[in-house]
Amino acid sequence: MNSSTCASAKILNATLYLRRERDSSNSSFLDEASLLVLQEWTNHPPSTDVKMFLIPPVICLVAAVLVIPSILFVIFSSFSIRQETRYLLLGNTLLCDLIYLLFYTLSVVLTMANIKPPKYACVLLLFLLAVTYCGGLLTAAAMVLDTYLAVLFPLRYISILPSSRAKKVILLLWISSGVFPGIIFLVLWYTQKPASCTMEICSVPIILVLTLHGNDAVKFCYVLSVTALFLCLSLILCCYIILYFKTRQSGIWKSIFSRASITFLMHHTILFFYFSPLLALVVESLLYINAVIGLQTGIWVSLTICNVLMVLPKALSPYLYGLRYREISSSLKLIFRMKRLSLVSPVVTQS
Repeated sequence: MNSSTCASAKILNATLYLRRERDSSNSSFLDEASLLVLQEWTNHPPSTDVKMFLIPPVICLVAAVLVIPSILFVIFSSFSIRQETRYLLLGNTLLCDLIYLLFYTLSVVLTMANIKPPKYACVLLLFLLAVTYCGGLLTAAAMVLDTYLAVLFPLRYISILPSSRAKKVILLLWISSGVFPGIIFLVLWYTQKPASCTMEICSVPIILVLTLHGNDAVKFCYVLSVTALFLCLSLILCCYIILYFKTRQSGIWKSIFSRASITFLMHHTILFFYFSPLLALVVESLLYINAVIGLQTGIWVSLTICNVLMVLPKALSPYLYGLRYREISSSLKLIFRMKRLSLVSPVVTQS
């Protein structure tokens, strides 16, 4: 049964149900009507307004592509730089962010063009998005823990976390990033009941709204994912607070324009941009469940969260993280200076 036939059937069923239960407040009707609106919105979205949400992911992707490949080249081409744990973790974070922006922009373009990929291609795309998002977040947490160990245990830091052990940590982070979404995908795969009319949706914002209409397994996975992300971000925040109180007597915080103060501010800016979409998602879910906002408002809020708030820190991180390191910035300046000199042809004077 194709999508148009399913949509027609849902319209007929919802109309008949509305006539029978006009004065009833049964929640199943709300779910049926909501799914109908979602199906209609997916098949015929408001073209101009929705296409505006394609601009932020594209801008963030372009901003990331301009810087991240150069930073990764500097990290992995220099033997001295890639022997340091912090640079390996930074490279892994930027790699995860770049892959996430590539796949998410692809999913947004497919949605805006009303192109519905095959079912397994959509599942693979969503899985890769989950893996790269978790990978970037877990590596950011590992970077904070690395700084925590370097500041509190400077004499034993090299023995605790050498570069060889850092590579194993990065491998473990990738495995963890794949295991957690993989378990959730398998649970959802085996707990979903087959339906005669399935909604062909591969849009992350719409899927987030659909989870609020799912069964208990879907809602449990949704709550578990949000809780895990909050715990990870809370760990990062706690480490930053401990680092501040441990180092405030050293004198590096005396000037608000000191390198430590500016770095601390930049890290908290990135942390705020990681926290804000989760907070907005939780608030939007609570308001939607309690019928404070409608379905259309929920869709627009989800679009704002996914297409603006979640991609913004991934575009800012190479500029606020990567270019702050002296070794990386000086290497990039040297590369661009040599490239500029190579483009200038020597002037030959004739006698």
